[in-house]
Amino acid sequence: MAVRKLKPNTPGQRQRSVADFSKLTKKKPERALLAPLKKKAGRNSDGRMMVRHQGGGHKRRYRIIDFKRDKFGIPAKVASLEYDPNRSAWIALLVYADGEKRYIIAPQEVSVGDTVMSGTDAPPEPGNAKALEDIPLGTSVFAIEMKPGKGAQIARSAGTYAQITAREGKYVTLKLPSGETRLLLGTCMATIGTTSNPEHMNLELGKAGRSRWLGIRPKTRGVAMNPVDHPMGGGEGRASGGHPRSRKGVPAKGFKTRTRSKKSDKYIVRRRNEKK
Repeated sequence: MAVRKLKPNTPGQRQRSVADFSKLTKKKPERALLAPLKKKAGRNSDGRMMVRHQGGGHKRRYRIIDFKRDKFGIPAKVASLEYDPNRSAWIALLVYADGEKRYIIAPQEVSVGDTVMSGTDAPPEPGNAKALEDIPLGTSVFAIEMKPGKGAQIARSAGTYAQITAREGKYVTLKLPSGETRLLLGTCMATIGTTSNPEHMNLELGKAGRSRWLGIRPKTRGVAMNPVDHPMGGGEGRASGGHPRSRKGVPAKGFKTRTRSKKSDKYIVRRRNEKK
């Protein structure tokens, strides 16, 4: 789906670009598949700010997405492609043969009127969900489970996919969007194809107000603060004030924060930032 540039009628419109929504077919979401979404503004359960630069934003309602794809053997027709304010990819409304409706993350290759299915009997075609052990090698997949039955966790954002590169024993080797190569159990479910809306990465917000609509608050550079406020603060003129680090003192630019003894290390074949 293309990116649309607007006429520069105002300064804010000059740099702004928006997604082309022409492929989307429905404006109002399915009412039964909506849930309330309370704003957190970066606060935890005690009300303390844990993440800065969050707050405000347009009111949203959550679309209940079927990340498990556990309705096996029943074909479903794609009734509509819709916008979801809670994610970068589009979502698709499925109407199953028994009448049930569910939302899924829309594949790029699927259009309204197509039929998709999940389970062992489903053919290896875009939009169909199967266990990794049943999908041919070299196939692109998205919405991938990390634990069987838990629901999709990997490659859910716009334009992402992973590739099945090998199969050995009960494990399948996947090359992830980050460049990492890791092992996953073959019984984990995945959807064949690529996530929709790949042009999302090319969007330009164009003005500060559009960031505020998304719930992003302004950021102050550390070097502009005083020494009491930030490790990079202070100094005469534009002096940066030491080694780059966060407000909490965690060094930036290559400092490893991953736990050294993390149990999942044994499943990682090749790290995303490993030099060739």
